Amino acid sequence: MVISLPARLLLAAGSGLLAALSFEPFALAYLLPLAVAGLTLGVAGTAPRRAFLVGTVFGLAFMGLLLPWLQVIHPAAWPALAALEALFYGLGGLATALVVRLPWWPVWAATVWVAVESLRGSIPFGGFPWGRLGFAVVDTPVLPSVGYVGVAGTTFLVALVGTTLAWVVRRGWRSPARAGAALVAVALAACAADAVPTGPGPTEDIATPVLVATVQGDVPGVGLDAFSERRAVLDNHVRATLELADRIDAGTATRPDLVVWPENSSDIDPFRDPTVGADVAEAARAVGAPLLMGAAVGDRAEDGWFNRAVLWGPDGEPGASYDKLHPVPFGEYVPLRALLAPYLSALDQIPTDMIPGDRPGVIDVGRIRAGVVMCFEVAYDGLVRDLVDGGANVVVVPTNNATYTGTGQIEQQFAMSRVRAVETGRTVVVASTNGISGVIDADGSVLQRAPERETVVLEQTVSLHSTLTVASRLGGALELVLAGVALVSTAAAVLLGYRRRSPRNDVAERKHEPV
Repeated sequence: MVISLPARLLLAAGSGLLAALSFEPFALAYLLPLAVAGLTLGVAGTAPRRAFLVGTVFGLAFMGLLLPWLQVIHPAAWPALAALEALFYGLGGLATALVVRLPWWPVWAATVWVAVESLRGSIPFGGFPWGRLGFAVVDTPVLPSVGYVGVAGTTFLVALVGTTLAWVVRRGWRSPARAGAALVAVALAACAADAVPTGPGPTEDIATPVLVATVQGDVPGVGLDAFSERRAVLDNHVRATLELADRIDAGTATRPDLVVWPENSSDIDPFRDPTVGADVAEAARAVGAPLLMGAAVGDRAEDGWFNRAVLWGPDGEPGASYDKLHPVPFGEYVPLRALLAPYLSALDQIPTDMIPGDRPGVIDVGRIRAGVVMCFEVAYDGLVRDLVDGGANVVVVPTNNATYTGTGQIEQQFAMSRVRAVETGRTVVVASTNGISGVIDADGSVLQRAPERETVVLEQTVSLHSTLTVASRLGGALELVLAGVALVSTAAAVLLGYRRRSPRNDVAERKHEPV
């Protein structure tokens, strides 16, 4: 069987669309192995330079359908980032074209997916890990695997099903029974953890649960206009908290152990504007509980600023805080500002850069040891891992997703939070300005979820987990091993001479390339 280059490109584009459909808001996760198999078949048997092109086309289709919400920021942001991320899949296609010529190639090809995700999740400017295969497995039997092998290991398992499927298509006719058995075996391996509990045992947890109140204040406007009325955003969160306090005083609600407001619940510095500080203090005193709120702290017009989560005590006094560690490039700071600013007027919307924090967000609140990551930070393995290493027994994700209301971004990020719950074995509390706010149990199930664009206070009793999942104990070691295997196998394919072709064969390949 032969396949032309145009057919390979068409197969790659279709496979990229299948990959995007596997993620929220479509959530057709069972298409993932087909997407991986399609790309693998598209690059197998072709020259590495053509495989790079095929992989890039896959990436353009994948990221193009996954990231349209970026146009809310700027019309050029969507195609620019999609094109950049597509280049990483071009490298993946190149590496896959090499390793498929090795024995046991489905294994090596699956590790290439881990390497690609590791690379694009790290560079440039701190990387962009959106769209990792391991983030798409919520509501599937594969999800419990995250508690054992983490997001990277889950990507490997999903990719292995896809690469094995590609092997069956290419070689399965030689031994159908063997091919079928191999495909069933890897599928069962990906789902095996579903039969084994991953959560902490009851005797290993802190016995008494706590009550957390999550405030979604609602935000006026849409897109970038959502935060034009900064005072209204704060007032909504203060009002909702005072109403909770009234219900507590009336005996119709229980006093929580912790109240959580979202990121940017005050886009006005509460330490520079005394009226803002007074309103937040009043809300904390009225509810009689610690209040963790997100605020922009510092002079946004001149000197830089902090995206900070501040804990206000029941006495209305501010205490411990966490400054966001991973600012969003071109959202919270501008890389290469001096070089780019003269040519991109849109950067005027970010006159000064956010100053990153210098320590993980672990904050003690009585019996609660809250691990805080803000908004996009939930996508980064290392930031979440540091919370658990620091002793966090619950993970809190204050987020400002009002800008992306009505897009797939908010569903995609909430799915990541569900994956993190399983990976860490911790309850995850998501507080969003406009949605999605929710409380996620350690097994990834959603205990409560607020409707979008409404003022809602979620009151949920949550467990405080102290034990470590296997994934937490492994840390980043498995990802390093799998990515290392991808590099070694790719190098081995080159060193063993699998790329060598005669000039005649190279000319023939341009006309029809064997699968």
